[in-house]
Amino acid sequence: MSVQAPSNAAATRRVSAWTAFWWRTWAMLIKEFIQLRRDRVSFAMIVMIPLIQLVLFGYAINTTPRDLPTAVLLQEHSDIGRSVLKALQNTRYFKVTHQVEDEAEFDQLLASGKVLFGVEIPRGFERAVRRGEKPSLLVAADATDPVASGSALSALGQLVRTALQNDRGIPDAGQPVFEFRTHARYNPAAETSLNIVPGLVGTILTMTMLIFTALSVTREIERGTMEALLAMPITPIEIMLGKIIPYVLVGFIQAALIIGVGVLLFGVPILGSLGLLAALSTLFIAANLSIGYTFSTIAQNQLQAMQMSLMFFLPNILLSGFMFPFAGMPVWAQWIGEALPLTHYIRIVRAIMLKGSTLENLQYDAIALFVLMLVAMTVAVTRFRRTLD
Repeated sequence: MSVQAPSNAAATRRVSAWTAFWWRTWAMLIKEFIQLRRDRVSFAMIVMIPLIQLVLFGYAINTTPRDLPTAVLLQEHSDIGRSVLKALQNTRYFKVTHQVEDEAEFDQLLASGKVLFGVEIPRGFERAVRRGEKPSLLVAADATDPVASGSALSALGQLVRTALQNDRGIPDAGQPVFEFRTHARYNPAAETSLNIVPGLVGTILTMTMLIFTALSVTREIERGTMEALLAMPITPIEIMLGKIIPYVLVGFIQAALIIGVGVLLFGVPILGSLGLLAALSTLFIAANLSIGYTFSTIAQNQLQAMQMSLMFFLPNILLSGFMFPFAGMPVWAQWIGEALPLTHYIRIVRAIMLKGSTLENLQYDAIALFVLMLVAMTVAVTRFRRTLD
């Protein structure tokens, strides 16, 4: 008995220690839940972000492109030409947005990005088909996005053959009655790196620029330096510009590094103006910094600022046309994509590097970036509080 008594006492102490450990952990757990419930912004993000992203991306992302803007050049107004045009208009792959009169207009539409496809029916096409001479149907595709153009090109041949067979009674008889002459412009070998690397420029800049300024105001508050900042004779606009402009230079250096590596390692060409690329890259960087600064004025701490940045970053990746064809998304998702800076910058950087496009070709996307930057700056200045509360 005298030997077992110390053992029982030690076991009792171990049980008491474990009980105390679990009670302290339970109390800590309850405290964290209470704090989480009081932090309404974080709580809303925990619940809403997964739901919004699941519904938004589940419906929006589609790797099969639809309603690709297409130009048609009919060099003869024949029955077969009208059948081909009707077949294009009745399919969900193509959307005939332009009927052009000459090849110069045809080329200009492709260069500006207003159309992704061009179909040209040459003179004498119908007569050659009926004589069994197998004429060529000319198709030009903007291959800067190979995923979007590839599946549509494969569908076009069957589409036209079916239309001729049904409308004009011209059977294949085992051999196609015409040939496709396809010209994949701007990326004829469909190299993935030529499509991905320019998109990565915008994606990397979006991620880094957002985070730089999203933490700027909340960091001042958490470090306790906000009071000193507010005591200075300086306006909200001056504070915003003072925080944004240094990072414009940082972003410009980042863009130069990424583009330089893309050219040297991946062989991505720069066919357009370097000055125009630099100017529009600066505009894009300023737009992202302004949006990040807006988040910083809304968030109450750095964690919320980081969460807002990630919440904004994910739609940029998925709805901008970087990973999935922009034309494959439904119209409502395309409108959301149009409100994102990355969508416009990806068009700009691909067009300048791969097509050699000019400012005249890119004026819509340049104006959109400028407007997004102005809106973000206005919201940021309006939200900026002159007091700590």
